[in-house]
Order: sequence, then C-alpha cells, then structure tokens
Amino acid sequence: MPSSRRPLARPGQRIGLLGGSFDPPHEGHAHITREALKRFDLDRVWWLVSPGNPLKSDGPAPMAQRLAATRSVMDHPRVEVTDIEAQMGTRYTARTLRGLQARYPGVAFTWLMGADNLAQFDRWQEWRWILDNVTIGVLSRPGERMAARNSRAARIARTARLRDAESHRLAGSPPPAWCFIDMPMVDISSTEIRARGGWTPRSS
Repeated sequence: MPSSRRPLARPGQRIGLLGGSFDPPHEGHAHITREALKRFDLDRVWWLVSPGNPLKSDGPAPMAQRLAATRSVMDHPRVEVTDIEAQMGTRYTARTLRGLQARYPGVAFTWLMGADNLAQFDRWQEWRWILDNVTIGVLSRPGERMAARNSRAARIARTARLRDAESHRLAGSPPPAWCFIDMPMVDISSTEIRARGGWTPRSS
C-alpha cells in the first residue's frame, strides 16, 4: 500500500494529534475533532491512523481500509488523515511524538485523547515523558468522567491542569499542561460497531 503524503506544518502552528486504530472510524471521532479545533484554539488536527495499538492483542483491519474509511468520515479543511506512524515505523505514542518534534521543529503539538484514555494513561509507555513534552487535551466521553478525573495520571499532574474556561490557552502553553473539557458527546464506539457487524475487515 502506498503511503500517504507527509503532512505540512509551519513553525508556530498549533497542531492537535488524534491517534488511534480507527477500527472503524465514526462520528464520535469527528465530533471530538471539531470540538478540539474550537475549544483548544488549534490551527489543524491530524488523525494518526496507527499500525496497531500495543495495548490490544488483536490487530486492526488493513491500513488501506481504515485510511479510506477515515477520509469518508472526517471531511474538514483543517483536518488531515495520515499514516505517518507507519511511515516512521513507530507504534508507541512517545516515540511518535519524538519523531514528529524532530521532523517539525517549532510546531506546537497537542495530544488529544478521550477521557477513557486518561483513565489508563499511566499504563502507556513513557507516559510521564509525554506529559512533560506536549500539551494534552482531554475530551469527555459518556461514563468515563469520574474514572478519568480520579486516575493516577490526573492526580500526579493536577498542578498542570488548566480549567475548562482556560481551554483556549492550552496549545500555546509550555508543557506540562493539560485540560479536561466537558461537552456533549456522541455515544458510539468502534467496539460497538464491530460487535453489531457494522465493520468487516477486508484482506490486505
């Protein structure tokens, strides 16, 4: 499968990064992306379609299928779908971020995640390095607010948290800085879509 082109960014731009397997992508992903652009005052958001999630034992659908599906779900002039993790050969977020910072000096990256990921963030490889080197925007998901706010990572990084009303400052703040925003969510997940047979992986 040919790789996507390398995304473009200029020094000084504020780029949000939404990583995941997108297996499959859905309106919930699109919804939090639009909210992140607005609430965190981002110039652009890149969807990083991952070769695979190291915390999951089963592999995702083929990359070409997931890339095509993400581009049909997320059609926005300030959002770019990319397979740059596959191009760089990275699977762990910290390594991906190091690679992006080396390739795009002067660009301010903000890692975007759902509240469910914050709840398990301390299980991620080099999660403290991530916290110390990029800003993090956390977007609420149904049923995950309390677990995320009481998580080990949230407790350890409590002094670096910006209030919801300060969310527009996040991307321009020096790390460590993170912000948890409450917002109406689309109650749908990739797991649910697969369970009801709404997504059939094709052979590579």
